[in-house]
Amino acid sequence: MLIKKDKDFLKNYLEDSSNLKGGYVEEVALPESIEELSILLKEANSKKIPVTVSGGGTGTTGSRIPFGGIAISLEKLNRILEISKEGMYASLQAGVLVDDLKKDCDSKGLFYTSHPTEGTASVGGTIATNASGARSFKYGPTRDYVRRLKMVLPSGDVLDIRRGDERLFRGDSRIRLGGGREIVIPLPLYRMPDVKSSAGYFAKDGMDLIDLFIGQEGTLSVIAEMEVGLVAKPAKIFSSFIFFKTEEDAWSFAGEARDISIGSRACGRSSPAIDALSIEYFDSNALGLLRDKNPNVPENAKSAIFFEQEASGKNEDALMEEWLKLMARHNASPDDTWVAMNEKDSARFSQFRYAIPEAVNDIIRRKGIQKLSTDIAVPDDKFPEMMRLYTDSLRRCNIEYVIFGHIGESHVHVNILPGSEEELKKAKEIALAFIRKGVSLCGTVSAEHGIGKIKHKFLEEMYGSSGILEMARIKKALDPNCILGLDNIFPREILKLV
Repeated sequence: MLIKKDKDFLKNYLEDSSNLKGGYVEEVALPESIEELSILLKEANSKKIPVTVSGGGTGTTGSRIPFGGIAISLEKLNRILEISKEGMYASLQAGVLVDDLKKDCDSKGLFYTSHPTEGTASVGGTIATNASGARSFKYGPTRDYVRRLKMVLPSGDVLDIRRGDERLFRGDSRIRLGGGREIVIPLPLYRMPDVKSSAGYFAKDGMDLIDLFIGQEGTLSVIAEMEVGLVAKPAKIFSSFIFFKTEEDAWSFAGEARDISIGSRACGRSSPAIDALSIEYFDSNALGLLRDKNPNVPENAKSAIFFEQEASGKNEDALMEEWLKLMARHNASPDDTWVAMNEKDSARFSQFRYAIPEAVNDIIRRKGIQKLSTDIAVPDDKFPEMMRLYTDSLRRCNIEYVIFGHIGESHVHVNILPGSEEELKKAKEIALAFIRKGVSLCGTVSAEHGIGKIKHKFLEEMYGSSGILEMARIKKALDPNCILGLDNIFPREILKLV
């Protein structure tokens, strides 16, 4: 096992896309096996040394940034162990990059559905936050594809569980460890929203044990190995950028595309029909950033929708005709539309779409002020209300902002980019107002990014102080010495109250 203490090396593990400052660590450990990881955690636990799991650095909430103790990087645990076409699964270690898994699956005619913005994210990191990206509109979240997890608990015990092995129920449930030992899990009573969510610990009566560890943000265990389900590779995916002269036309287009797609799946329609893989939104400020990359973005465009759709060689023309009809109903012109009908063009479109978060992060680094980003999802019928609140509030505040993201799931990323401490204070007030509105509409404060170290207040708005205490009780059950992932999801001070 490699142990690094050189200050220049340690700097690489003190930042992520949140721009959270002040992180520090005594050493970074790079285990090369589960056995080494187990020994490391057992020793840290006995000495009560804080341990932070360092993912790929693509997160937006500061969860991988340590504040003391040891950081563990799983980048050496980066082997794909098996890809089974017959069983439709992949077995791999946590440090494998999403892009590498996708490429290996693709070569075997298989498809890994998780599609986060950053392909350099580790698969283990996406499971630890339940991050899934744009294509969860059709395929659902990462959680739905996790079949098995092999983890190391803070005590050093190795827990290897498969979906369906054990269930948890309201009240006290028990996890069996080796040697006849047990851990009592006090399952929370709070009610989770009925939307895509990565906010706090998953908790439902009768839930699968494995779901407790998906979205736990490195606070309950260190995920070392997993088995994930795959689907057959689509024959073809075509995609399109559609530019609109008003934001409202883009919103209504996305809403109808969403409803048609969901209806197509529900009735199992086999004839050519709109059934989007992803539906993404870009406001006028996002388009401004894209024009810096491509001057061909129409000057009169105020918003855009990017969509993907699976197709076969036989139905492409009929499918495109359906999309053209939908565009006409919402005042979009074919002249202001880009279409990719092959893999090369689709890859170019994807890079173009991903240029936005990169540009946002460049702005933040240049300004040197923490950005405020919300990751709210609400029920579909409440989404227009949220969009109106976003745009009206942000236009009035006179602070730079960018809105983009997964409009098909009634979930967009609102990035407020303050340029001064005064603007940061105002931005925090605006973001909190958005959070309170989203919660009042039965939404979640985080659909996919998690809570990390910078959104504690948001989570408390969602579940209240009683819900946060319930989460703390789960953590103390699995981590009684409170060493793992401190300040992720809730402040470490909360652990003193339970």
